[in-house]
Amino acid sequence: MGFLSNKISRDDVKPGDHIYSWRQAYIYAHHGIYVGDGQVNHFTRGDGQETGTGTFLDNIIVSSSHNHGDNPCPNCGDRSNLGGVISSCLECFLAGGDLYVFEYSVSPAIFLAKPRGGVCTIASSDPPEEVIYRANFLLQNGFGVYNVFKNNCEDFAIYCKTGLLVANTDVGRSGQAASIVAAASVLLSSPLRFVAGFGGLAVAGYGMYCTSRLVSDIGMRWDVSKVPVERLVADVERLVADVADKSEIEAKSEEKKTT
Repeated sequence: MGFLSNKISRDDVKPGDHIYSWRQAYIYAHHGIYVGDGQVNHFTRGDGQETGTGTFLDNIIVSSSHNHGDNPCPNCGDRSNLGGVISSCLECFLAGGDLYVFEYSVSPAIFLAKPRGGVCTIASSDPPEEVIYRANFLLQNGFGVYNVFKNNCEDFAIYCKTGLLVANTDVGRSGQAASIVAAASVLLSSPLRFVAGFGGLAVAGYGMYCTSRLVSDIGMRWDVSKVPVERLVADVERLVADVADKSEIEAKSEEKKTT
């Protein structure tokens, strides 16, 4: 594994590793936890989609999971209709791409030297056995509702590795999502209009981008806490039940109005 690339060989992957593979000409990466015996637990949007916004944008950036067509994988079978936390063999997870490992406990200097988000974090990883336990527990119990910015495949993998959750935020733990938000902030930032010259604009913009990425990293944030996986699942189930009860009450209220 090089300084600028986290690419590794299949022989080097270890149980408990947070791995990823680039998709769609390096537009985004799909993340998961290697749990051993050639299997990867990863979080998907559903209906055969690894990621997506659920809007018209998904027609522009196709995000379908690896499709074997008429020749399903002998190990995984047909994955086209699965969603949530699923288990796949390593080959299906990679979908023909290369294998990369997500780095933990990097220094701020190393973090900023890798300008693209979603490849490393300053946060420390828990021991492999804890990581695998969380990944397998969530495979059986789910990881909530997929959201490309708040609760995606990278968020799943980072939680499995660290047990850390971000409280009350519009962006989750994902470095990819944080990079998008950071880039958007730079483009929309009014102070940059007062920087003279293209060179100054580029330097100021890149500085803002790096600062935004750094302060958004799970290892730098103040609004994170360690949450046991059992409590996480219980909280999600309670939230789902509350939403269902609210929907039922609203439906009955509408029914009374029409009668």
